[in-house]
Amino acid sequence: MTTETYNQALLTLALAGIDAINTSASQHKSPKTPAQESHFLCNWMVESLKTKRFSKLVADDLTTWIRQARSQGAGAQLKRLLTCIAEQYQQANNSAIATGTGLNNLLAELTAQKWVVITDTDIDAKLKLDSDGQSSLIISAKEFNQHIIDNNIVKPIAMYIRGDENQVARLALAQGILLSQGNKKTTLIKHHKTYTLRPKNLHPSLCLLCLDQY
Repeated sequence: MTTETYNQALLTLALAGIDAINTSASQHKSPKTPAQESHFLCNWMVESLKTKRFSKLVADDLTTWIRQARSQGAGAQLKRLLTCIAEQYQQANNSAIATGTGLNNLLAELTAQKWVVITDTDIDAKLKLDSDGQSSLIISAKEFNQHIIDNNIVKPIAMYIRGDENQVARLALAQGILLSQGNKKTTLIKHHKTYTLRPKNLHPSLCLLCLDQY
C-alpha cells in the first residue's frame, strides 16, 4: 500500500476546489465577483475540514486559508491560490528534467543574470557574504557534491538566497523544481534566507509559489 504524500494530498485538494467553484459558476448565469468566489471557497473549505474530506496532511493549510478568507475576504484570493497550486505542482510532476540537472540549469541561468552563485565552499558556520548588493545564492559544497547522484537530488539541499525569491521560484519551476518557503531563522549566511530542495520535490508543506504569474 502506497502512503499518500503531502504533494498528492495538496493537489487533490486544489483540483477539487477549482472544480467546485467552476461547477458553481456554471450553474449561475450572472458572473461571480471575487468576493462571492472567496465566500464560496471559504464555505467549501470549512465543510471539507468539518467532514474530513481530505487528508490530515492538508488540514493545517485549510485552517490557514479559512482564517485568511474570513479576515481578508476577496483579498485572500483563494481561487488564484488553488489555481497556482494545481498548475505549478502538476508542472513539476510532469517535468522530464532530472532534479540535479534542473538545479545546475537554474544556477547557470542565475549566473547569466549576474547573480553571485557559490557552490565550492563548505558552509558549516555562520558567515557573511560581501557581494556589493548583488543578488546571491549559496549552496554548501558538501551538499552540492554529495546530495546529487546520477543527476538527481537524493538528499535535501539548503540554498541560501538573497534576492528576488519569485524570480528564483519561477526559474526553478521551469526546470521542474519546487522550492520550500524561505526561512530566516535557519540561515547560516547573514542577510540570506534558507530555501530547501528535496528529492522528488517531496516537501512536507506548501512550497514557494510563483504568484506573480497569475
